[in-house]
Amino acid sequence: MTRATEHPTTTAAVPEEERTWWKEAVVYQVYPRSFNDSDGDGVGDLQGLVDRLDYVASLGVDVIWLNPVYESPQEDNGYDISDYRAIHEEYGTMADWEHLLDEIHARDMRLVMDLVVNHTSTEHEWFQRSRRGDPEYEDYYIWREGEDGEPPNNWESFFGGSAWEYDEERGEYYLHLYDDSQPDLDWTNADVREDVFDTVEWWLEKGIDGFRMDVINLLSKPEGLPDGDPDSEWVGQEHFVDGPAMTDYLEELDEAVLSNYDAMTVGEMPRLTVDAAREYAGEDGPLDMAFHFQHTKLDYEGGDRWAVGDWDLGELKEITRRWQHGLADDGWNALYWENHDQPRVVSRYGDPVEYRRESATLLGTFVMTLRGTPYVYQGQELGMTNAPWERLEDLRDVDAINHAKELMDAGGHDDYEAVRDVVAYRSRDNARTPMQWRDAEHAGFTDGDPWIKVNPNHAEINAAAAERDPDSVLNYYRALVQLRDRYEALVYGSFTDLVPDHDEVFAYTRELGDGDRERLLVVLNFFDGRPTVDLPVDYEDAALALSNYERDDDEPGLVSLAPYEARVYRLE
Repeated sequence: MTRATEHPTTTAAVPEEERTWWKEAVVYQVYPRSFNDSDGDGVGDLQGLVDRLDYVASLGVDVIWLNPVYESPQEDNGYDISDYRAIHEEYGTMADWEHLLDEIHARDMRLVMDLVVNHTSTEHEWFQRSRRGDPEYEDYYIWREGEDGEPPNNWESFFGGSAWEYDEERGEYYLHLYDDSQPDLDWTNADVREDVFDTVEWWLEKGIDGFRMDVINLLSKPEGLPDGDPDSEWVGQEHFVDGPAMTDYLEELDEAVLSNYDAMTVGEMPRLTVDAAREYAGEDGPLDMAFHFQHTKLDYEGGDRWAVGDWDLGELKEITRRWQHGLADDGWNALYWENHDQPRVVSRYGDPVEYRRESATLLGTFVMTLRGTPYVYQGQELGMTNAPWERLEDLRDVDAINHAKELMDAGGHDDYEAVRDVVAYRSRDNARTPMQWRDAEHAGFTDGDPWIKVNPNHAEINAAAAERDPDSVLNYYRALVQLRDRYEALVYGSFTDLVPDHDEVFAYTRELGDGDRERLLVVLNFFDGRPTVDLPVDYEDAALALSNYERDDDEPGLVSLAPYEARVYRLE
């Protein structure tokens, strides 16, 4: 496998005022529950992450995004928070967290935490007092009376079923856009906003470097809570996505707290459009960047998340052009394939059997060579795959379990086997299987019984084996990070799609500066064929900077590609 070669880079083309540390960073996401267990209880913890920090640092990444470690009953693996200022005991103590922060900073990395403020846990003190009708907290959540024993409207939970749950103690329904253990906060209440802002400031004062903001564009719900379109994918979404006061809330948060810190902010935003992204995270927006989901839905059959279809490279190209060009002058992209909510990308858009290494490295090349900040999810750098979920009882993901039952009911099935293929393919548990450290019991993740099953392919796919193999996915990812560090065109340069109509090959340039400019060419074969492509660029003095195949020459002109081949050229 060809490694990145040394070339001088251009710096004068980027004005100093346009440079920021978070634009130049690579982020590594850690799902702590599944990363590394230090005490043998089967659950990953903060000390386990400390023990593996040298591994993370060896990737060359700049930022760790840590999924929630706050106090929680763990109905949704920490996204149901019962105390924003405490650490869940399975992960350790606040002293353990402070030690982790010190160790991350000692390695010249930064820490970004999850901010989950659309909802809390039903066990949060705010909710407990609200359901009792405590005057100070009775309006902290969205409570409504039903009518004739029916919920207040037809909105649905993302996890399936009604978005309303009747509470016997209060005698009213509360809104939960996710699990019924996750009641939505009422952001129209100024006291709610003040409490959230105080919490954000509390963590920033402790020294963290920013926030990933969970489903942050769902905070605003319209007055009257009208019914939603019953035929939409998520009933009610036209009312609660990008609601009427959404921008106001984020601008208030920015003015009150965020603007006082050199903190990175990235919003997770369902149904995000380019226009909305510019409003939220453009030059004058309250956030730095935002996650959209358009490229993660390519394999949805007919737009249905719980049906699997073939995906089309032309659609990926169109989405990529839209976001690369749409945020070129105002805004910044958050680039990713995987996270804790997405199945493994090599099992979706690659080939996890015959061409696992090749397709994993190709997909990595794509996300690392676009304009924006790349995010790498734990195990992605190993080419980890989806796991076989043979039994319903093996699943831990409340979303997958609920939808499995709904699919079984809808189809009149009595057993899981009838819906297993689609549920196993789509389950968020695919991203949450334990990190595969070595060929050992439980993949070296724990000495105890893991909270979720380990992927049985850990004997082949693990970090220890990847360290020994110079051609591994892991070592290729390291080369990708080095490549991005070396060429500023990969960070700040323009994007041009060279062959928009090719069915198999995605080829584009990244270009920075005038005159003594820096130009890179990326050529990607997204499938297992052997296509050729005639590229409309001058190849005469091209130098191969990186490839996931061993290449002895630069093959100027007509390029013939191997299955899932990725190449990056420096164009002189």
